[in-house]
Amino acid sequence: MNSIANKNKWWKRDYYKIPEAERMSIIERACKQVSRGVFFSTIIIITSFLPVFLLTGQEGKLFHPLAYTKSFIMLVDAILVVTLAPVLISIFMRGRFRPETANPINRFLEKIYEPFIRACIKWRKTTITVNIIALAISIPMIMSLGTEFMPPLDEGTILFMPVTLPDVSNSEVKRILQVQDKIIASVPEVKSVLGKAGRANTATDNSPISMIETIVMLKPKNEWRKGITKNDIINELNSKLQIPGVTNGWTQPIINRINMLSTGIRTDVGVKVYGQNLDSIYAFAQVVKKELEGIGGVKDLYVEPVTGGKYIDITIKREELARYNLSVDDVNAVIETALGGVQITTTIEGRQRFSVNARFGQDFRNNMEALKRLQIQTNGFGPIPLQAVADVTNSEGAPMINSENALLRGTVLFNVRERDLGSTVSEAQQRLNQMIGKMPKGYFLEWSGQYENLIRSEQTLKLILPVVLLVIFISMYFAFHSAREALLSLITIPFALIGGAYLIYFFGVNLSVAVAVGFIALFGLAVETNIVMIIYLNDAMQQLVLKKGNSREAITSEDLREYTIRGAAKRLRPKIMTVSVTLFALVPILWSSGVGSDVMKPIVMPMVGGVITSAIYILLVTPLVFLIGKEYELKKYGKIAVPEIKH
Repeated sequence: MNSIANKNKWWKRDYYKIPEAERMSIIERACKQVSRGVFFSTIIIITSFLPVFLLTGQEGKLFHPLAYTKSFIMLVDAILVVTLAPVLISIFMRGRFRPETANPINRFLEKIYEPFIRACIKWRKTTITVNIIALAISIPMIMSLGTEFMPPLDEGTILFMPVTLPDVSNSEVKRILQVQDKIIASVPEVKSVLGKAGRANTATDNSPISMIETIVMLKPKNEWRKGITKNDIINELNSKLQIPGVTNGWTQPIINRINMLSTGIRTDVGVKVYGQNLDSIYAFAQVVKKELEGIGGVKDLYVEPVTGGKYIDITIKREELARYNLSVDDVNAVIETALGGVQITTTIEGRQRFSVNARFGQDFRNNMEALKRLQIQTNGFGPIPLQAVADVTNSEGAPMINSENALLRGTVLFNVRERDLGSTVSEAQQRLNQMIGKMPKGYFLEWSGQYENLIRSEQTLKLILPVVLLVIFISMYFAFHSAREALLSLITIPFALIGGAYLIYFFGVNLSVAVAVGFIALFGLAVETNIVMIIYLNDAMQQLVLKKGNSREAITSEDLREYTIRGAAKRLRPKIMTVSVTLFALVPILWSSGVGSDVMKPIVMPMVGGVITSAIYILLVTPLVFLIGKEYELKKYGKIAVPEIKH
């Protein structure tokens, strides 16, 4: 019984009853100490998202909501840190308090961490060298990664867009469509298939009859054959659908419409050939196609036809018209009625009106000999055949004339699969530059499609990134009133990139706008954690100065080392919490699946890897660099610089 009573007394001794005035004074000092750093770290996180705000086009529409949401949340958070948080702390933090050493988790973390930080301080050169080597290794890893505009989003469906010859007939297109649908439906993973040829009754759909669009709906992935992927399905379908005169094209419905609306190109990449003559443009396009054949990653290569359309030319012989006492309008009226159709009446059905047109049957219109025998009524000679007053012949011309910027345009189209977009286009550009050389005056090439978006986004990020780093440095200077400590925090950024670079490299993720957004978010997180560390290191230096004074005679190197370790280790819990909260929020996304995860994972991967390596750097290297700086100050100036933490 006595032992239990003694134990209870010992337990109570761990608690401290703090007087009210002293409690409020401690809360005030603590809030002044931390709130400034937390406020500026929040501002830095908002600033780091500035490049995202400046993105335009598709990438801007996709990531602007993310940037606005995060910025507004962090802005409110920054205000609450300096206003509401101290009030809530003063209300709820009352009663009896226990020291940090009473927390078993805190004791466990300190027990593990302190030997590591002491070893790093002892082996200074080795510690710094290891970090520099890790950083140096990450640079070629980043450079070796492929580039793409956006990670390919799996829409769950396939859009099959084959193109046949421009002069194909309606009946032949219908036959090809039926054959293709039957072959596609034979693949076990296909749930349903629906094909369309021609265009809709709208000005925004200019698809010719020769371009077929087939939407392939796939079954759920758990019903697929074991080990098969979407690319395997596309390759299998492509091998089965090798129909003479038909060029296959594979994409997805949503991205196809986005590409066509934003760049006018229905594939991933297009080489636009501009010029003054359609025949010359087509000849250059064929040369480009030949050079692109065999390049790894180039799929569905196709030259958009600018010639090859079939036309019926009816050339009126004016001297014959005079013989039969006819005018040009008389002949044109008969041709218009027979081929184009003429409105003969209007039907009324309630409030609706429908025009009734009449023209010759399709069999007649498709028969050249029948057209030549088309009867034209004359006043004095009776009916005569069309060929008596006109020459009826077949001719070739442009099936569709494309123009852009007041220039005629032809296009070489291709998709990129099984390789990244950037390296594929770079190899293609090198080959074209070597083989084509200088083009005639008035003719030139232009790269378009997803590559156009990639170049635009890269230029935006390169222009704004230096400005962002400068703003972050200025913010940290105002936080610490020390250029040296602001620079110390800024150095964290490249070391934070190490983990992000390693993770995306081992997962085989290409560099894209999504990955760039992940790294941008990582900048703010890394700097935020480093600011927390420097706040507590400065607090330890303040305690040292209060205890021993601030002079070379009063402070020894051993004092600096011990108080640096104390500042790093005795406030370990808030630093670990800062990192842990981020990881707990992001790591589950790595195991996500389904539509949308293709874009989210490349954003999260650099953040997860970077948070881990930046935390290691901040916990082990930042105190070391901080200590080296203080030893240098003590040796050169005879005292150490201890910034006053004011609200």
